[in-house]
Amino acid sequence: MILTNSSANCAPAAARKSDGQDVTEDEVHMSHALALAARGLGRTWPNPAVGCVIVKDRRIVGRGWTQPGGRPHAERMALAQAGALAEGATAYVTLEPCAHHGRTSPCADALVAARLARVVTAHTDPDPRVSGRGHAALRAAGIAVTEGILEPRARGLQAGFLKRITKGLPFVTLKLASTLDGRIATSSGESRWITGPAARRAVHLMRLAHDAVLTTSATALADDPDLTARDIGATHQPVRILADARLRTPASSRLGQSAAQSPVWVMHSSPATPDWAATSARLIEAPANGPHLDLLATFRLLAKEGLTRVLIEAGGQFAAALICENLVDELALFQAGCLIGGDGIPVLGPLGLASLGDAPRPTWRDTTQLGPDTLTRWTF
Repeated sequence: MILTNSSANCAPAAARKSDGQDVTEDEVHMSHALALAARGLGRTWPNPAVGCVIVKDRRIVGRGWTQPGGRPHAERMALAQAGALAEGATAYVTLEPCAHHGRTSPCADALVAARLARVVTAHTDPDPRVSGRGHAALRAAGIAVTEGILEPRARGLQAGFLKRITKGLPFVTLKLASTLDGRIATSSGESRWITGPAARRAVHLMRLAHDAVLTTSATALADDPDLTARDIGATHQPVRILADARLRTPASSRLGQSAAQSPVWVMHSSPATPDWAATSARLIEAPANGPHLDLLATFRLLAKEGLTRVLIEAGGQFAAALICENLVDELALFQAGCLIGGDGIPVLGPLGLASLGDAPRPTWRDTTQLGPDTLTRWTF
């Protein structure tokens, strides 16, 4: 059926970009598809979060996004909505349609069977099982293919999937919250709450957009966190990961006791203890590096398990270790308008710099005001 009764179903009047250039119709519809794809972030792993919009005679006749668990794919959801109207239409897809047989047949085949006239994609899928084969199958069937529409935006959205496929690692967001003078707690360890309600709500939304939230035994022992997304109407929860090489965290912690309600993975190197084995947590043995986990090996294990996006909520020592290992892709820094002073606990542990020239210099991305607090995002 044709989606009606909404101005969003027609191509809007031409707009202009910041550089003064007109926004094309292809860019308008791809932007819509990217917005749909974003709905799947944190829910579709190990599959990518993809969006699809099908347009015929300047009207949207079908749209879809990858569903939780990775099935159905965006293209199939949109084709089911469009039905017979897909014939002769144009499909806008944020990633090259798959061309391999998994639990379902290839989406490229489904688009061919629907007799589309044209398919517009943002970029090629680097997965060796696809990597150009989807585009080739469409062209072989006589369907016009346009590639590269809003590719930078699409790659940013798909950064986790792309990194897992090309580097065998998940995309890592390091979340830090500090005072203006870079402290995360008083000298006595008091830290609740440095930031206000708006900033804490933003953190919960951030958790939902990641496949997993990871903390360490040091943070678990100090704060006994829950790490769930709360008070925002969440219908699912990210995997909660505890990095605890020596299993120092008691199984009676909030993570241990709530593992039956939402997933908890415990990354450890020491033998599993009977109390943790009795919980519903998944115990995953990882290589050690002295008394700690081998970070690179641990994150490779997480990628092998299918995770594409991991949010880090831990202390300054672990944050510094991740930066030193070049494992951080994005820094989300929440800052509160208060001061603790030099006797407080610093937001970041030692980096072992020999000179200022060795200092990491991430690139500023954006800044958001959250009540009295700010969120600044940086990329490495």
